[in-house]
Amino acid sequence: MNQTYDALLVVSFGGPEGLDDVMPFLANVLRGRNVPESRMREVAHHYELFGGVSPINGQNRRLIAALEQELEREGPRLRVYWGNRNWHPLLADTLRQMRDDGIKNALAFVTSAYSSYSGCRQYREDIERARAAVGEGAPRVEKLRAFYNHPGFVGPNVENLRAALGQIPEGRRAAARVAFTAHSVPAAMAAGCDYERQLLETCRLVAEGAGAENWRLVFQSRSGPPTQAWLEPDILEHLRALKGEGVADVVVAPVGFISDHMEVLYDLDTEARQLSEELGVNMIRAATVGAHPDFVRMIRELLIERLDPAAPRRALGTFGPSHDVCAVDCCLPGSSRPSIKPESNSVVNRP
Repeated sequence: MNQTYDALLVVSFGGPEGLDDVMPFLANVLRGRNVPESRMREVAHHYELFGGVSPINGQNRRLIAALEQELEREGPRLRVYWGNRNWHPLLADTLRQMRDDGIKNALAFVTSAYSSYSGCRQYREDIERARAAVGEGAPRVEKLRAFYNHPGFVGPNVENLRAALGQIPEGRRAAARVAFTAHSVPAAMAAGCDYERQLLETCRLVAEGAGAENWRLVFQSRSGPPTQAWLEPDILEHLRALKGEGVADVVVAPVGFISDHMEVLYDLDTEARQLSEELGVNMIRAATVGAHPDFVRMIRELLIERLDPAAPRRALGTFGPSHDVCAVDCCLPGSSRPSIKPESNSVVNRP
């Protein structure tokens, strides 16, 4: 094994952990952007419904604990650090601690399965900005590849979809629909990356694995002015369309996210569920991968790939494993930037 790295850095979006954190957190997300205070207050209310606590940090703690145990058992015994884009522990503080601990070279696992500006490139920009803030001695950090088609991500999603379908009465199960959801992004951003193509591949792999024939990729959590084109259809529009077709049961599977953070809790478990009840459609929400053992083992595999060039690089489907090093012009943001929305573990920069 060619051991050239001495730490793993888990990089995520961050989220508030109490009511007093909400507005400072949103201020971090919105720094440098012209967003009306009324919109900020509207988004703050989403967090207030849950006591000001986003589950994203707690979920990252569970994932890191499981990963540390996996590396302790199976190796490589790299130290695991954690840094966020918008809330504590912030990336610059974490990199400063890594420098003080003598870390020179680290690999980064970003909690986003897909390639896009906000799910990949912006995190790389965040890391470089944090390194510049730390200054001399800041560790070098290289991002692990996208994992949208890795068996360790697809497999748990297949398992979760099967479990959700199993909650529908057997006599109605064959007629049930599956709505795979992911965060919408501006069309201009989508045109400059493989986000939508990768999402469709994940959906196809998961649907085939679960034996689900009636499925569609839909989107959630869009923001920005109505005049700006975003990826569609929206999950709420899709639910209304399904009602019009006489569909009785739908499974909503948020494959665009790796954990049940605020967007899943509010946009799906609150808004979409309320609409489904009003429409009389039975909505079952499939779980996300979270800290599933296969997903944790996948992260270790991604590490091994970079430590040992001879290690296998697993990927399902037709596209093969993603590249390790992104092109200079990879995943540019497009002609416009996303607006405000609750935190994303996945693909778009929003509060």
